[in-house]
Amino acid sequence: MSDLKALFEQAQKDVTSLAERPDNQSMLQLYSLFKQATAGDVSGERPGMMDFINRAKFDSWDKLKGQTPEQAMQGYVDLVKSLMS
Repeated sequence: MSDLKALFEQAQKDVTSLAERPDNQSMLQLYSLFKQATAGDVSGERPGMMDFINRAKFDSWDKLKGQTPEQAMQGYVDLVKSLMS
């Protein structure tokens, strides 16, 4: 676990040094994987219809419900690696 946590922390640093900003779908994936890894399953009410950005974030995170923090960390690391190549 500590190796994975170190890789996860490094991936968080690496993502800030990408040559260009990832597309919106990748940004949503990064957000939801990070939240699942650090906060667990989504909680609270789904944002209203007119709150497009927060609703998209909530829905993306909600799709990962039940995933363990370790699985989410690994997914985050893998996604950052693919964005860097």
